[in-house]
Amino acid sequence: MSKTLPLFRRALLDHWRSTAAWAVGLSAAILLYLPLFPSLGNSAEMQNMINALPPEMTRALNYDQIASGPGYTQATIFGLIGFLLMTIASVSWGASAVAGDEESGQLELTLAHAVNRAQVVLERALAIGVRIVLLSAVVFGLVWLLIGPAQLGIDTGNLFGASVLFAGLALLSGMTALFAGAVSGRKIYGTAAGAAVAVLGYVLNAIGRQSPDLEWLLNLSPYHWAYGNSPVTNGADWGVAFWLWAISAALAGLSAVALHRRDVGI
Repeated sequence: MSKTLPLFRRALLDHWRSTAAWAVGLSAAILLYLPLFPSLGNSAEMQNMINALPPEMTRALNYDQIASGPGYTQATIFGLIGFLLMTIASVSWGASAVAGDEESGQLELTLAHAVNRAQVVLERALAIGVRIVLLSAVVFGLVWLLIGPAQLGIDTGNLFGASVLFAGLALLSGMTALFAGAVSGRKIYGTAAGAAVAVLGYVLNAIGRQSPDLEWLLNLSPYHWAYGNSPVTNGADWGVAFWLWAISAALAGLSAVALHRRDVGI
């Protein structure tokens, strides 16, 4: 394999259908939810329904900010439906990148073609990162196109920052799945670890917002790290964005070390 980044290019080629499918899913969610804002998000009926909910539930679902265009977009797309879809995509890619191939026997065949283990892990991690960035770009582009028609009132700079955090949060789950899969050689362990980062982050954020006594839990939630500042409304915390991406890169490096240090087999 003499060409530049052969495993990276192969991973992109092999997964272009799934990347396109996830892009369609994210686009469908955006086109379903955001055009409803003028008639639903800032209506008196919606506000009355939110007021009727227990305050704890309202805070847990981020519905306390849904009356504004940026808050509605944050709560429905970046904080819920889009977050769910991106997490599923990134975790499935991360868990399959090494552990999935190892379970199928494909990893041993790949290693027989003059590539080393670190190259396998790092090029596939890069491919996952590129796919996540592409999906985040789709989200940014569609939301930006709907700012006027859907009366969202979102600042473009804030939207860009929120999209960077959106990608970083998904990448963190994906790289956790990659790391757990590289350590264990089992796809299910990678899936469980990546999903745990997303689910526990969401749950800790929901619980931590219930009372001042529980706010310390927010410090343990990657979801809160990314969205605690309501980036669609207030702009991104670029320090948090840096750390999400840096931790993800570190997990990719640790994955390469983990695979290098153990036997590979089915």
